[in-house]
Amino acid sequence: MTALGLVPQRHDATAVADARTALAADGAVLLTGLPATADALVVAAASVLGPRLRQLFPLRERASRDGGPVDLHADSFNLTVDLAGIPTPRRDPDEDFVFVQCVEPSLTGGDSFLADAYRFVDEHATPELREFLTDVDVDLYGKWGAIRGVPALPRVARHVEYTRTGRRIVRRTDGAVPLHRDPGAEHADRMLAVFTEAVQQIQPGLPRFRPVAGEILVVDNYRCWHGRDPHPGDRLVRILTVRTADAR
Repeated sequence: MTALGLVPQRHDATAVADARTALAADGAVLLTGLPATADALVVAAASVLGPRLRQLFPLRERASRDGGPVDLHADSFNLTVDLAGIPTPRRDPDEDFVFVQCVEPSLTGGDSFLADAYRFVDEHATPELREFLTDVDVDLYGKWGAIRGVPALPRVARHVEYTRTGRRIVRRTDGAVPLHRDPGAEHADRMLAVFTEAVQQIQPGLPRFRPVAGEILVVDNYRCWHGRDPHPGDRLVRILTVRTADAR
């Protein structure tokens, strides 16, 4: 493990205790020995998280052809739909674990990378950036307010917060904007740009790894950010985000 990057340990999906230990120690683990099916993804979530698992959100398939880079991020979104007259969340701002299943890897490129967001805040961020991330409220999804299903009520939060169970959250989303009519909006805008630049600067030096078909990358979404390199040709992954009993 480098100062900020990590290569997740590989563990067979039947070695549940080993996978859980690696996930707790590093914030990520690669599960092997599973078929590239949607069922396997759900089984993996139940196996690794066990009785802590509380809520699964709909599976998402991400197909890309000649895909561009995906910068470091933590999965989260605020999306509610009306199902038979009942407001139903399809995504949640506090998805605390994400499972990314490699269905069809690209022939070349598309390597994955991870960063320890805790270390970024504690050891890499400047004092000014650290103060902004821990002390300043933003609207986490303000850039996406026109998307159908995104609640009109702003989701106000700080990038660094703690759950009631004591878990630290370090968010990373490209949807954050200053609060409406915030007197400090100009400063917040500048610091959001500084944050983006600082994250992009660390990406080239992070170690790369390459999941094969069927492998599932499990990420503590509160602790680690993930991304991938550009790739030619086709690539397909399947994504499952969840909430556990330890989520906010």
